[in-house]
Amino acid sequence: MRFTPTQLDGVWLIELEPRVDERGFFARTFCEQEFAAHNLNLRWPQANLTRTRQRGMIRGMHWQAEPRPEVKLVRCAVGAIWDVVVDVRHSSPTFGRWTAYELTSENGRQLYIPAGFAHGFQCLADHSEVAYLMGDFYVPELARGLRWDDPTVGIRWPLPEPVLSERDRLLPLLASVIP
Repeated sequence: MRFTPTQLDGVWLIELEPRVDERGFFARTFCEQEFAAHNLNLRWPQANLTRTRQRGMIRGMHWQAEPRPEVKLVRCAVGAIWDVVVDVRHSSPTFGRWTAYELTSENGRQLYIPAGFAHGFQCLADHSEVAYLMGDFYVPELARGLRWDDPTVGIRWPLPEPVLSERDRLLPLLASVIP
């Protein structure tokens, strides 16, 4: 795997290094030694999978608050997504800034998202599936979110007229969820 730091401290773009032969390819998506060498999370007690039926759908922006914040390792197993993270660490010099990467089943990229970042994505293809490794268990009362179109954050989504669930459409602005 190739580990590339992003402009947000602690967020890493991880690219697979597939071994190709006549059958297809083989690639590691996690290696404890390589993650440890980059001081990344090694404990993944929960794995999640989402399937999103419709191109243009946005899921997010979500995170889990202290004392059980989530670290995520995200990859697109089927289809394509525009994967976005926002720094919600109030004391961070990059608070409120975002970065995004296209993750597809073809490019095999993964995004490592440390605690303290909101995460979401827009599906670029119908029937996209996203697989997550989670660094802690989901605790519903610690679930937080911010609105996908918060003007102070200014995320540039690639597809116009996004589709959102009612839950995601009603998320608050960042200023109202961070002390």
